[in-house]
Amino acid sequence: MQKAIEHIKNELTGLYPDTEIRSFTYMLISRLTGFSRVEIIVNKNTNFSDEQLTLLNRFLEKLKKYTPIQYIFGECDFMGMKFMVNDAVLIPRPETEELVEWITESGKNDGSVAVLDIGTGSGCIAIGLKSRLADAEVTAYDISAAALDVARKNAELNGLSVHFEQFDILELDKNTSRWNIIVSNPPYIPENEKSEILPNVLNFEPHVALFVPENDPLLFYRHIIKFAQDHLKPQGQLFFEIHRDRGQQVVSLLTAAGFVSIELRKDLSGNDRMTKARKP
Repeated sequence: MQKAIEHIKNELTGLYPDTEIRSFTYMLISRLTGFSRVEIIVNKNTNFSDEQLTLLNRFLEKLKKYTPIQYIFGECDFMGMKFMVNDAVLIPRPETEELVEWITESGKNDGSVAVLDIGTGSGCIAIGLKSRLADAEVTAYDISAAALDVARKNAELNGLSVHFEQFDILELDKNTSRWNIIVSNPPYIPENEKSEILPNVLNFEPHVALFVPENDPLLFYRHIIKFAQDHLKPQGQLFFEIHRDRGQQVVSLLTAAGFVSIELRKDLSGNDRMTKARKP
């Protein structure tokens, strides 16, 4: 196993930071052996089989092309649950866990609430909320049929009931439903920022879920705020995950639309990352 550890380091040095290589090393060896981190350290003298070495090299070739390791494995962890992921959906991020926790804090004393997640992707927000708010009725929209297929499988994988529906939030709204909580992590990266995006994101994650026109970076926020004006119940709450540079602009949109009790919250990295607002 020590030879495998050195092999991983040699293959990935110069492509990724040392801290990420160490993380990949534990993830790859755990995947191949089923060992925990402690077991990996204790069993460093264990030899890999030819089959394990072949599979390891396949993984490394994909990593050398910057394929996200979550796509290589076909899964990731989110809020203590396993989620299937592929290139039809974004990989769930830790800051999105923070958003789910914030919504949970806000809704845990409200009993049976109706929740809508707009642009659900892998379903991580909707499923995460259903896992924490057991009595909630959770609905999730996405424009992508392929993403919804992944999201439905993730709800089934985690034994949770969420209603998924294909819906384009930019299209004419004929919906008559009402919710207590609406949440969205919509596309918010302007097209002109593509050059700043790492290749493991730019070349593999779905652009429809990432990018917005550079001349209208708040496109989805405007449409979702209008939707929420019509479809939140009185005193209902609207949550957004946001671009770290657009916090005050989103707050201004919410204020102009008549929302109250508006909060802008930073993530654990200190970036403006999420907002909460209430419909009067």
